[in-house]
Amino acid sequence: MTDMVKIVSPVDGRVYAERKVATGAEIAAAVAKAKHARRGWDEITIRERAKFLENFLDALLSKNDEIVPELAWQMGRPVRYGGEKRGLEERARHMIAIAEESLKPTVKTDKPGFRRWVSHEPLGTVMVIAPWNYPYMTANNIILPALMAGNSVILKHASQTLLVGERFAEAAKAAGLPDGLFQNLVLSHQDTEKLIGSGKIDHISFTGSVEGGRRIEKAAAGTFATLGLELGGKDPAYVRPDAKIDYSIENLVDGSFYNSGQSCCGIERIYVHAEVYDKFVDGFVESARGWTLGNPLDPETMVGPMAQGRFADVVREQTTEALRKGAKAHLNWKHDLDEESSPYLAPEVLTNVNHQMSVMREESFGPVVGIMKVADDEEAITLMNDSPYGLTASVWTEDLDTAAKIGARVETGTFFANRCDYVDPALVWTGVKDTGKGGSLGEIGYANLTQPKSFHLKEI
Repeated sequence: MTDMVKIVSPVDGRVYAERKVATGAEIAAAVAKAKHARRGWDEITIRERAKFLENFLDALLSKNDEIVPELAWQMGRPVRYGGEKRGLEERARHMIAIAEESLKPTVKTDKPGFRRWVSHEPLGTVMVIAPWNYPYMTANNIILPALMAGNSVILKHASQTLLVGERFAEAAKAAGLPDGLFQNLVLSHQDTEKLIGSGKIDHISFTGSVEGGRRIEKAAAGTFATLGLELGGKDPAYVRPDAKIDYSIENLVDGSFYNSGQSCCGIERIYVHAEVYDKFVDGFVESARGWTLGNPLDPETMVGPMAQGRFADVVREQTTEALRKGAKAHLNWKHDLDEESSPYLAPEVLTNVNHQMSVMREESFGPVVGIMKVADDEEAITLMNDSPYGLTASVWTEDLDTAAKIGARVETGTFFANRCDYVDPALVWTGVKDTGKGGSLGEIGYANLTQPKSFHLKEI
């Protein structure tokens, strides 16, 4: 009997789509095609590749009206937000624009009698293991730059959003990409690990859980494949006494509850200086009341269901523990107590929290945020660093010099002042500690998808 992967929709609990898992023969054929396709692709100029990939992007964007409701059915994001078109286009067009400069040889001219340079060679076959929470943007952070750099790509998308992989494949075909250069495979976990360990994959990009990252590292051991891992997060914000409070509230509420809190760089904990704590909490709670839960296919809905009921139960467990230890819930908790195992989970704001509560130290990845009073910058920095994760952190202040000094001491991959929950394609997207290693986007993103090769030619 052929194994099947099923999407159980968080909207109504029914199977929305199902697909067959690739057979061993199909996987082997895909690997062979990927190797063959990149031979010709590597020989064309970067400008020629850019034309193909602009067409690839345009083909993907042209399907947005169909993609938006598909995403609602697959992972619960409300249709009112219009999918991921804006962020996807911003990142992709930036990476196309900087490709020629980022990938050109680095020439050394300071030694007469020699011609010396370092070229940036493609790694080979890149495997992208993509997550469900931002299934287009996160996947394309690697797919497009990897192709621009001369690699072939095999995509294994999350089972919750496996139709996204098909949309990428349709766009590749519409753009006229060489056969086999980009391929979408439906794989089991076992076959994914087997393929990684085969030695036929040259780079693996994985976005997911810390435990998932450990399994990827274990599967790749001994192959010498390079890895890019974006794993867990517990992103903090610190509101200083000189912050513009209304502006901070508006942006931090959005950063906490957008996408039902299922954002890699979403806000999961907030530290507020004692001088402005009461004003901030009152305003934050009032603003959060407007983030109402409902059917994601309704254009009025602001918060849809989480992708799976078991993810919502993790948030319920963390909140229950915090309340048991003395936290105060301000919004919806009494209602949510009756909804165990439902993916529908309304936003919640907790105060009187501390770092003995898991909701302030362990990843929640859902619509709950704890707000904690601090005495000064030193206490805020200490608490922000009291986490095994480090993807982003933010400070809210009018003093950008002080913000930069605080940022230098916070253990994080990206540090913001007066914004959050954003990926700047001109900068590298990376993390520290258990959040992972490697980096995508920007010039460094290209460096991580290529192999340097030195040319040292002596004139005689």
